[in-house]
Amino acid sequence: MSRTLTLALCRRLPALALGLVLAIGALVPARAAEPIKIGLGMSLTGPLAANGKAALLAMQIWVDDANAKGGLLGRPVTLVDYDDQSNPATVPGIYTKLIDVDKVDLVVGGYATVMLAPAMPVVMQHNMAFIGLLGLAVNSQFNYPKYFSMTATGGPQPKETITKGFFDIAMAQSPKPTTVSIVAADSEFAKNASDGARANATAAGLKVVYDRTYPPATTDFSPIVQAIQAAGADLVVVCSYPLDSVGMVRAANEIGLKAKMFGGAMVGLQTTSTKTSLGPALNGIVNYDFWLPVKAMQFPGVLDFLKKYQAKAAAAGVDLLGYYIPPWAYADLQVLGEAVEGTKSLDQEKLGAYMREHSFATILGDLKFGSNGELAESRVIQTQFQHVKGNGLDQFRETNTEVVLWPPQYKSGDIIYPYTAAKE
Repeated sequence: MSRTLTLALCRRLPALALGLVLAIGALVPARAAEPIKIGLGMSLTGPLAANGKAALLAMQIWVDDANAKGGLLGRPVTLVDYDDQSNPATVPGIYTKLIDVDKVDLVVGGYATVMLAPAMPVVMQHNMAFIGLLGLAVNSQFNYPKYFSMTATGGPQPKETITKGFFDIAMAQSPKPTTVSIVAADSEFAKNASDGARANATAAGLKVVYDRTYPPATTDFSPIVQAIQAAGADLVVVCSYPLDSVGMVRAANEIGLKAKMFGGAMVGLQTTSTKTSLGPALNGIVNYDFWLPVKAMQFPGVLDFLKKYQAKAAAAGVDLLGYYIPPWAYADLQVLGEAVEGTKSLDQEKLGAYMREHSFATILGDLKFGSNGELAESRVIQTQFQHVKGNGLDQFRETNTEVVLWPPQYKSGDIIYPYTAAKE
């Protein structure tokens, strides 16, 4: 090869190499946009798992729906989740890993007050916006401006809202009750709920004749119910977590509790598996709930969501009806998604400011947050179990066995009073 030809080829090599790269690039599809990662801990094992697993399924449905519409900011969305085992001690480590190791773009809370509170210091340290799922007054001890509570309790005094309807209903009866017993687990949620119950009792002019807490590990509730019975209160307010609630209901039926109203803030009685397990033992209980398919609460999109959820529920091993936590879990990510699209950003300050200032269209209707991060207005309902027969599932699909008593705009039936009359 001549020196002239060699020099000519050398001069052309960079151009040839560039052409080859461009040709190969034309044959290889452009790399997909990096996904937006949403991190969370969720109770998938342990005593809170029944609600936690249902919540996670609802969130996964939202991710599928969002990605079918193009994701957020033109990027797909994915969840990065870890099992917190229903153990608050695991939570700080999970959120530290999510933020520092997994480098998630956004974080949301898992389920329940007791699991949200230990996440708060980590989230605050990293200055991230944070939406908590079904936590009662979590921010009352932190006052963090970028915390938002996705739960029906709301207003300036969220602790009171979970039992306000219970007391309003009671004081509308004739003759009016005069005494109340309050019993609560020694845990974050129950303490907050019992604080609210005492405030409501004082506002109603009721005398508190029994006021006790019990250890979270309690399994035998007969002595507690016997003590309540001995106190002879007209009203019995129980602030409990799922396993406690079941134990309390069984003990009340075995002992034959004579209160005029019984219930209030018992977590767990909202889930389908608990309803079918307890069956007629539920009759007469007046207790909080956050959503039921009464006509007035059939907001746009909620029934379509439930069709998707219920189609997946059996295979996922979760609550078959999904009336309690799943709509709130889906709405949780709706709010986050709307904030991201509204700000066109993943900047935490911008997201926090947007969530404080805007209302959000969700499957639970239009929601807006107040200055304390709680919903601006309470959405708690009080229901009563009536005419439950046997342990069949279908009787709980409609609302004739669990009627909404309060507030008036969602009311679907009247109370059977006193409690003992509903047991007949």
